Amino acid sequence: MAGHRQDTAETHEEVQPEATNTLTPEGTQAPEVGREGRKLPSFLTVFPAAVAKFTGRRKKKGKKSAFKDLPDQKVGSEEPCGLGCVIIPFCQRFNSIRCFLICYCSVLIAQGILFDVINLSISNVQKNYLLKPSESLALSFSYDLSSCLAAIFVGYYGGRGHRVRWIAFSSFLVGSGSLLLAYPYFGSVNIHLKGEVEELCSPMKIVDVCLKARESFQTKHLVVFILEQMMQGIARLPLFILGVTFLYDSVDTHSAGTYLGIAEASSVLGYALGYTMGVPHLKRPENNTSEHSSKYRGSEHWFWSWWLDFLVTAVISWTVIIPLLCFPQNIRGTAEIKAKKQKQLQMMENKLKNKELGRKISDLCSAVLILMKNPVFVCLSLSKATEHLIRMGAFKVLPIYLSNQFILTPQLATTLAGLILLPGGAVGYLLGGVIVSKLHMSCKALMIFTIVTCTVSLILFVLVTFISCDPGKLAGINEDYDGTGQLRNLSAPCNADCKCSSLIYSSICGRDDIEYFSPCFGGCRSSKQLSRQKTYYNCSCVKEGLVTADEDGDFIDARAGKCDAKCYKLPLFIAFIFSTIVFTGFSGVPVTLAILRIVPNKLHSVALGITFVILRIFGTMPAPSIFKMTIESSCIFRDDNQCGRTGNCWIYNKTRMIYTFVGMCK
Repeated sequence: MAGHRQDTAETHEEVQPEATNTLTPEGTQAPEVGREGRKLPSFLTVFPAAVAKFTGRRKKKGKKSAFKDLPDQKVGSEEPCGLGCVIIPFCQRFNSIRCFLICYCSVLIAQGILFDVINLSISNVQKNYLLKPSESLALSFSYDLSSCLAAIFVGYYGGRGHRVRWIAFSSFLVGSGSLLLAYPYFGSVNIHLKGEVEELCSPMKIVDVCLKARESFQTKHLVVFILEQMMQGIARLPLFILGVTFLYDSVDTHSAGTYLGIAEASSVLGYALGYTMGVPHLKRPENNTSEHSSKYRGSEHWFWSWWLDFLVTAVISWTVIIPLLCFPQNIRGTAEIKAKKQKQLQMMENKLKNKELGRKISDLCSAVLILMKNPVFVCLSLSKATEHLIRMGAFKVLPIYLSNQFILTPQLATTLAGLILLPGGAVGYLLGGVIVSKLHMSCKALMIFTIVTCTVSLILFVLVTFISCDPGKLAGINEDYDGTGQLRNLSAPCNADCKCSSLIYSSICGRDDIEYFSPCFGGCRSSKQLSRQKTYYNCSCVKEGLVTADEDGDFIDARAGKCDAKCYKLPLFIAFIFSTIVFTGFSGVPVTLAILRIVPNKLHSVALGITFVILRIFGTMPAPSIFKMTIESSCIFRDDNQCGRTGNCWIYNKTRMIYTFVGMCK
């Protein structure tokens, strides 16, 4: 034995005559020095090791490899930063979790932008193209369905592989999906389905373009939209499953909350940017007068400008692909953190003590069964689904409620809802993560914190219902044309000869302080443009109120737009609803941390995959249908049916809407 050790040592000296390679007591590599005591460049030692690892060269029995002591040769050890076998010494300074967090958050922002721009564009398509129910269903559920089918597989098999490369692949899919979705907007023609409508009191002409719009959409758009939705559903999985577990494994237990809070806030920031980029494209003269409609009709600018948003998203996501591919499977400092976390006993550790989980489907089913038998894990997953259900419901209901309650234009109400919900969610996620990190909360404390914050948000939500304004007078809805008409009927003797249609909602405010559905229903026969506001004259239904003359001496009967609600409670409402969203966001990161604390390390990714499926099935998938029923049940006036479909709802019972919404959230 002594002779054999001596021979081995001599062999080692022949392989490395110029330098020695030792490890410090902490297990890190000591600097390489030559015969003259000078430090060797790092690429002379790191690059050969990477080549050996890349080519799979094995050590011969009885000989000691020159690269044996390099830390990247150990199973599960830390590795240098580089692209494949190319190790760049300059990049080693970026081999840290903070640099990874910057790249990861960039992908989350890009994905958030794309998600909201897609939702707005698809909503725009559904309003302007006559889709069959099956087509609308395919567009709505293709994203969630693809996520549900692939989530558990990505969590189980992706968690056992190189998670950062999966995230880089997601970044590639986000960029590719953006370009794919931009394609239908090149050279497409905007078809205004509502046709040409005269707004004043005169016979109306409606152009039938239904068949043309349906054929145009089916041949060019539908398949592309569905494929892109499925692609984004799959691209989202590594980001919100493997990215979370990678962050959790790379930082201390009580620092994970801050990192996850930053990641969640970045995702919501992406939603906000996408919302900001997409909403201006929706400012089409949908409810305006025929004069404005004819000005925009035939113009394609609003339509093809969507592709620019998709192009920006593709550039952001593809910019970080190469930096992500350079990160190793284990970032510097991870080995020591993992060793500490392995000493902590999880709730289900005993069930996996003597069980080896391989790559077979039966092993995947066993892992899923073990997790689903844990009631604490299932309850936490359901609470996360409930959070997303309420948030999606708020996105659906809040713009309509603001528009009807505080007499705002649909565009202003939609923008204001985005400014309330998205920053509130980002602040809630970030503060929730920072609070649980600074207080070093245990698993039990995380659950108590979640219960308390959810209770506070529910109390604030109930208080919101008491902030309301008196409904204004709307002729034909809650005002009967001074006794000459009937409620819920826009027609009256004063506009009987106008042959008006409720196809377009273009409200005007008469000098009698009553709102009329359109100038036609107000009996107005002429109009002018004065100081950027349209005024109407000779309105047969407007008989009372203060008479004022314009610069030409003509008496003004009505002005475009809604009447002043004389309600000043909007700031108070914004403060309460913003606080509600913040406290709702407080529970986001603690619930994720609680799931990761109670689940063994080897099941972290598959646990988040199952949570993702539960979130989709009980949260995001039923949310549109549930809250659509809430909105539809509150409708008190709808426009004429067109092209065989149900018309748009113009006026809602705001009291019934908010009570139904709060009741469902409870």
